[in-house]
Amino acid sequence: MKTCNGNTSIMDMFEKGKVLKICAPMVRYSKLAFRSLVRKYNCDICFTPMIVAADFMRSVKARDSEFTTNEGDRPLIVQFAAHDAQTLADAACVVAPFSDGVDLNCGCPQRWAMSAGYGACLINKPELVKDMVRHVRNQVDNPNYTASIKIRIHKDLRQTVDLCQKAESAGVSWITVHGRTTEERHQPVHYDAIKTIKDSVSVPVIANGDIKYLRDVESTHQLTGVDGVMAARGLLANPAMFAGYDDTPLECIWDWIDISVEQGTPFTCFHHHLIYMLERVSSQPERKIFNSLSSTSAVIDYLQNTYGSVQDVGT
Repeated sequence: MKTCNGNTSIMDMFEKGKVLKICAPMVRYSKLAFRSLVRKYNCDICFTPMIVAADFMRSVKARDSEFTTNEGDRPLIVQFAAHDAQTLADAACVVAPFSDGVDLNCGCPQRWAMSAGYGACLINKPELVKDMVRHVRNQVDNPNYTASIKIRIHKDLRQTVDLCQKAESAGVSWITVHGRTTEERHQPVHYDAIKTIKDSVSVPVIANGDIKYLRDVESTHQLTGVDGVMAARGLLANPAMFAGYDDTPLECIWDWIDISVEQGTPFTCFHHHLIYMLERVSSQPERKIFNSLSSTSAVIDYLQNTYGSVQDVGT
């Protein structure tokens, strides 16, 4: 892994009027190979999957399996789940030479995370969040290294504004807002809430939720005034979304195959990504056949026979 020289800051990317396009932290999915793919298609910043900071610090095996990167994998934000400030700061110091910032997960609504004191339960502990942000800022020996948080909203938005303002006072670099409450899953995103938060702080704000097409980036910006948007499921379905494609282009599918083979991506992960990518462009009988394939060579043969090879792109 190549060490960052510390002279450049990811904050320089937040230019006035530019809306940054960001790949969300996704369990199992936003790993190095997928980050390499979306970077080819106009993704500005990528997040790692959420990593439990205590496990990461406890075990070399966990560090090696949870965090992989390479020279081209920048700008990169490492997202951690943590519930005490020193553990988060320790983890940040370990990854700082190989990344551009850390993000504290304050939004995961899964029961296991909340029962362990991680994720969305932290939105109800603003003083703890403030302490964790401050510890990272004080202990990472690189003034350009960022410390951000990703949150969900409260039913009473005044609580969310208070949380964000406390994080800002502690030196948070930016705030990503998933525009739903902890209880909401597929309900409409509360764009008005994101706008209220954006208007309440001076640090950059990123909007997250229901970004499925490039046009959603601009419409979300118009509705909220945010400095960037973060996509998860939209990028899984179409990793070329930020480049303006409505559906996954054939070229992107073959790029994924090349990257996966080169990086030795496990078959299950390799196959699952393709299932997502092909969902909108294939028929149900085709999906049934494709989903049953059980080897990389079978997948490549199927794609060549059904869609054509990469040489056919543009012909």
